Amino acid sequence: MKFQIILNRDGGTLRTLDLEQFESELRAVLQAAGHQVDVSVIEGAELERRLDNALASDCDVVMVGGGDGSISAAASRMKGSDKALAILPAGTMNLFARSLGIPQNLSQAVVSFADGQIRRVDLASANGRFFIHQFSVGLHAKVIRIRESHVFGSRLGKIWASLRAGWKAMFKPPRLKVEMELDGVRIRRKTAGIGISNNIFGEGHLPYADDPDGGVLGVYVTRARKPGDIFRMAIQVGLGRWKAIDTIEVLQAKKVSLRLLSRHERYGCAIDGEICPLETVTRLEIHPGALNVLAPSQGEIS
Repeated sequence: MKFQIILNRDGGTLRTLDLEQFESELRAVLQAAGHQVDVSVIEGAELERRLDNALASDCDVVMVGGGDGSISAAASRMKGSDKALAILPAGTMNLFARSLGIPQNLSQAVVSFADGQIRRVDLASANGRFFIHQFSVGLHAKVIRIRESHVFGSRLGKIWASLRAGWKAMFKPPRLKVEMELDGVRIRRKTAGIGISNNIFGEGHLPYADDPDGGVLGVYVTRARKPGDIFRMAIQVGLGRWKAIDTIEVLQAKKVSLRLLSRHERYGCAIDGEICPLETVTRLEIHPGALNVLAPSQGEIS
């Protein structure tokens, strides 16, 4: 296969790597497996142009290395393409990569792509903006907004900033009134936060989908409002104990319409970890098989 490889030097753990050495290693592994390789090391601002160039080329696989923002941008642009996206997991949590079974170690990830298989997986959208992992409003979006006000230069720094932001948000959680329509069924809720995911989160691990082509949105409505309840909920979410969490209502649907009945201008939303403006009504939808990805062959251990 022909690989077009885009390494965002500003993205995630790639900022801390010797990229010249990593590029040599990457070439050696893929070329030894019989693949053709073209590598570009870019600044973050160049990503969209490089993606467009790759999509216009005759390559089979576009490999993107960077943080979650880079991967989300690549997936959005590659929706419906016959080319496959290969994800180098250089972000903090790499939840979509975990869902695909991609090893979290970059060198091991490259090895897994050498004999990887192309498969079709789902994307989700919020008012036409595509995402790979999650749309959220309320508590989670507030944590991200607080976190981004801090300066961090490493993966551990970002994790620490997230923990501090979560602690701060816990003591003054948002209070939302929402109306949702899930596949035609209308409900109203008072909540501190809602997360809507690209497929249902699996049990027993970090919040990512075990089945990336399940064809359904996961809808998670927070019932917790007191700091102690929110703290316990956050621990259980991190451990993936969804069946034991009585402070989260778990629903699912193929289409969701979310309307905020309380004032929404100050809240914003988060899409794949990026704060975005929140519209009065957000329409979310699952898009089955919308993205080709290169994933490890079945039986490989991530």
